[in-house]
Amino acid sequence: MMAWRLTQFAQPAQLQEVEVPRPGPGEVLVRVAGNGLCHSDVGLMDPGAVVPPLPGWQLPFTLGHEIAGWVEELGAGAGGFGVGQPVIVVATHSDGTCAYCRAGADNNCEASGAGRGYGRDGGLAPYVRLGGTRPLIALKTLDPRTAGPLADAGATSLHAVRRVLPRLGPGSTAIVIGAGGLGSFAVQFLRLLSPARVIAVDLNPARLDYAQRLGAHETVPGVSERTAGDLLALTHGRGAEAVLDFVGIDASIAGGLAAVRRMGSFGLIGAGMGRLNCPWFHLWPKDGEVFSFTGSTIRDLQEVVALAEDGRLRNDTERFTFSEVPRAYAKLDRGELLGRAVVDPEA
Repeated sequence: MMAWRLTQFAQPAQLQEVEVPRPGPGEVLVRVAGNGLCHSDVGLMDPGAVVPPLPGWQLPFTLGHEIAGWVEELGAGAGGFGVGQPVIVVATHSDGTCAYCRAGADNNCEASGAGRGYGRDGGLAPYVRLGGTRPLIALKTLDPRTAGPLADAGATSLHAVRRVLPRLGPGSTAIVIGAGGLGSFAVQFLRLLSPARVIAVDLNPARLDYAQRLGAHETVPGVSERTAGDLLALTHGRGAEAVLDFVGIDASIAGGLAAVRRMGSFGLIGAGMGRLNCPWFHLWPKDGEVFSFTGSTIRDLQEVVALAEDGRLRNDTERFTFSEVPRAYAKLDRGELLGRAVVDPEA
């Protein structure tokens, strides 16, 4: 079979022929119906990328961690699913045995440093082999050809929103910086799960219009030195109870932190590699919290799938054929997608 594989960091993915994997005892083979593309993939291929040594990673490997499809084959002893059953695959690898997994925090699993599409073979291929059924969630009505983005963009956004929900009571404000693939899900979750007034921030006017259609009460154009002032003006100088930054560049971090009120929460989810060059007491929310990207748990994805199955969550996608992967990544990198790019290995 053909697969899109990363052979060198800071280089484009290569289309290579590899053997179709066969499941061993306890393992599962999934026929991929659709694999969503993520900006973290682009970061690995960026010509200017400097990737430090990553334990457990081994080049080359097949990209892709937003995977949905059908169970193709079950290894000896693997149960709970039937051949042909539509499934979505949890994006974060976990072993199910460490202290974090036992506490339900499998996104922090001690084995999560490497996984599908992150140093091990992922879903940008017709088939992907899993170490067991643990990362599988059954789909009922959702189309596996387009469900893949729920596994990362959807579940990661929900995990971030759930972290700030205790601060979002009546009269509160939540700010989403970056209304792209993850931020657009965050807008929806904030509207579904909280009474907060939601403000979306983005450079792209089309994404701001999209965010409003998804439920954002107000929008702010651009991410610059003026962003904090614009956000504070919208909150009458109080600031927001929660700011979720899905961009992660210098300007978004500084502007987002400056817009958090006392006892508020700032979450850095975007992988823009930004820095904050400022004494902590100038911008850190007093008596508040600052947290970083933590991925998502199996429970997060279960909740996302349930919301989507109930028709309460939009998952807008643009589909690409297998040969169009370079064009899809280019559109993603240029910010030309409103929803998520999904690749069909059979098209």
